[in-house]
Amino acid sequence: VQLQAFGGGSVQPGGSLRLSCASSGFPLDYFSIAWFRQAPGKEHKGIACISSSDTKRAYYSDSVKGRFTISRDIAGNTVILQMNSLKPEDTAVYYCAARRTYPSDSTSVDEGWYDYWGQGTQVTVSS
Repeated sequence: VQLQAFGGGSVQPGGSLRLSCASSGFPLDYFSIAWFRQAPGKEHKGIACISSSDTKRAYYSDSVKGRFTISRDIAGNTVILQMNSLKPEDTAVYYCAARRTYPSDSTSVDEGWYDYWGQGTQVTVSS
């Protein structure tokens, strides 16, 4: 499974960005997908995850709850991370990861749980 994360960029505080995690050739709706981020000098941290497409259970870390939304675009075979009300502390390299789970609706932000990783995409929030 090859994953590609894209959509990063630079934005002012309070702005929005939309990240996408895409797969070539594999139906992501069979996979639990998570987004992680790593800020300079900080550890890798899971911020959002979504279960396989039957239930689409989602989980958010406290740092992004209420501002970020993870969702599936089944037709586009992508998982979206909509990021609103961005803050400077959201600046990081963002990664998506996948683990095949269907028919289970398990999901997690434990990075050791995931089998496949995309390359990172940089998000910079500054004025």
